[in-house]
Amino acid sequence: MRMYDLIYKKREGEELTPEEIDWIISGYTAGDIPDYQVSAWAMAVFFKGMEARETASLTEAVVNSGDQIDLSRISGVKVDKHSTGGVGDTTTLVLAPLVAAAGVPVPKMSGKGLGHTGGTIDKLESIPGFNCELETEDFFKQIEEIGAAIVGQTGNLTPADKKLYALRDVTATVDSIPLIASSIMGKKLAGGADAIVLDVKTGSGAFMQKQEDARKLAELMVKIGSELGRKTMALLTDMSQPLGEAVGNALEVKEAIKTLKGNGPEDLTELSIKLGAAMLVAGQYESDLAKAEKRLRKLITNGQAISKFKDIVRAQGGNPEIVDNLDLLPQAKNIYELKADKSGYIENVTAREVGLVAMALGAGRAKKDDPIDPAVGIEVTAHRGEKIEAGDTLARVYYNSDKKPVEEIHRLKEAYTISPDKPEELEFIIDLIE
Repeated sequence: MRMYDLIYKKREGEELTPEEIDWIISGYTAGDIPDYQVSAWAMAVFFKGMEARETASLTEAVVNSGDQIDLSRISGVKVDKHSTGGVGDTTTLVLAPLVAAAGVPVPKMSGKGLGHTGGTIDKLESIPGFNCELETEDFFKQIEEIGAAIVGQTGNLTPADKKLYALRDVTATVDSIPLIASSIMGKKLAGGADAIVLDVKTGSGAFMQKQEDARKLAELMVKIGSELGRKTMALLTDMSQPLGEAVGNALEVKEAIKTLKGNGPEDLTELSIKLGAAMLVAGQYESDLAKAEKRLRKLITNGQAISKFKDIVRAQGGNPEIVDNLDLLPQAKNIYELKADKSGYIENVTAREVGLVAMALGAGRAKKDDPIDPAVGIEVTAHRGEKIEAGDTLARVYYNSDKKPVEEIHRLKEAYTISPDKPEELEFIIDLIE
C-alpha cells in the first residue's frame, strides 16, 4: 500500500477498506507514516466523511493500537458512561455510586478538564486524600467488592488516538464527526465495558453546538458500538446553560453529594436518573426505562446511593466524612454575589461563558500542565425562565485572590440575558438514540 493512493482515494470520496484503515493507523502510530500525509488524509475525511462501516474500522484500529483492559474476570455485565463534556456536568459523580448501588459494575476511567469543560478526576481530587491512580489489581478488586471505581486513564490506552488528536488539533480537523466518534468510542471500547451509555450534549457550552451535528455524532457512535458488539445507547441533551448550579471542582462534589441525598438541582437529578436508567437497560439489569428509573429513585430515597458514594471515597483513600460535613472540602476565602440590575425573566445563561469565567478564576486549565484551585468556581442561582427582581442574586463567585476579580465578574454578568417576556421552555433531554 501507498499512503498517497489512500489519500487520493478518500479525497475522491471512496470508501476505505478495514485493511487500508488499519494500515494507516498502525503505520502512523509506529512512526512509519509522516504527519503531513496523515494531515492530508484527515482533511480528506473532514470534507468527504466516512461511512459507518469505515468509522467502525477506524475505531477498531484505534482500539488495537495499544493496551486493552480485560474486565471478564469481573462478574456481571460491565456498563460505562461517557459525556461529550459541558459546564457543571457532575453526572459521573452521581451515576457511578447510584448505578453501582443497583448492582451494576461500573468501571470508570475519566480524564482531567481542559478548557471550559470540567474533568471528573479534578473534581474527585478535590476530596482530601482521594486517589485516582489505582493499580490494576486494586481497580479490579474494588469493582468486585464495592461495584464501582473511578480512575484516571492509563498511559498506553489508544496511543493512536492521542497522536491523531494532537495532529487534528493543529490542522483544523478536530470537528470531523467520524474522527470525533472514533476517538470517543476507541477509548470506551479499549476500557473493556460490555455496554456503553453516551451523553451527547448540544448548545453553547457543548463541543457540538449545533443540534443537527450532535445528533449525527450520537447516531454514529451508537452504530459503531453495535458494529463492534457493544450494546450502546445515547441521550441527546441540552447544554445551552450550565447543568445544575455548581461550576467548579469542590463545589460540584458538594452538589453531587446533595443530589445523592435527594436534594440536588432538578436538572442534574433528572439527567442522572435518565442516564442511570439507560445504563441499567443497556446492561440488561432492567427490562425497560420506567422500571429502571423507579429503582434508581428508590436508591436515593433509602440512602443506599449516598452510602455507596461514601464506600467509593473510603476505598480510594478519601475522607468519607465529607458526606456529612461539606466544610471538610476546600473552601474559597471570598464570595461575591452578582446581583440583577433590572427585573424580568432570565432568557439565557450562556454556558460557555460561565465555564470560561470559572476557568479564569482557576477552576480549569488552558494547558494540560496548568495548576487548578479546587475551591474556586461559580454557583448559578438564577436559571433560564425564572422571574427575578432587581437586586436578586444571579450567581455567587467563589475566589481566593486578594483582589476582587472585576473582569471575571463583568464577563459573568454579560453571560446573563434578562428579558421582559418569559422565554419558551427548552427540551432539556432532547432524545434517546438506540
